[in-house]
Amino acid sequence: MPSPSNVAVIANHEGLDSQALLATATAQWQASGINVVGVVAENNNVPGECSAGFVRDIASGKPFSIHLDQPPPGKTCHLDASGVEDAGSGLLAQIPAADVVVFSKFGKLEAMQGGLWAAFMAAMAAGKPLLTTVSSKHLEAWKAFAPRTLWLEGEAAAIDGWWRAQHGIEPR
Repeated sequence: MPSPSNVAVIANHEGLDSQALLATATAQWQASGINVVGVVAENNNVPGECSAGFVRDIASGKPFSIHLDQPPPGKTCHLDASGVEDAGSGLLAQIPAADVVVFSKFGKLEAMQGGLWAAFMAAMAAGKPLLTTVSSKHLEAWKAFAPRTLWLEGEAAAIDGWWRAQHGIEPR
């Protein structure tokens, strides 16, 4: 039997709160004593396409602002690339000891090898179980980066099934 993919992705779509799914899975794993590292985005009701106000480091709880009050000239996105990169650089030392790595998403910054790119690379190189989300806009970049990905439905049972498969535990 082939081994399960240690990289799982939830495809973002309209109406799915993928960050809530990631936060719930993270909290459950931590409550079970599992060492989870990474970041989850939290929305501060920021309007617009790039709606996350900050990402929170899962291990430390430290928030990183990823929202610009004004977008750069000629742009509509309020995403602060330096905030995302700061969060990612703080994760590099955490990844080697992690049982599982959770990243809020692989988005436009990562597609351009910025943002959390270095942290994604470190988690992949270390062979850590990795859970993230990808929007339809960045599917091709993701597939080029991680072609052997397990695609999950946006539901808690799918995440639990992936985690159990990582450890050879029977599904519920």
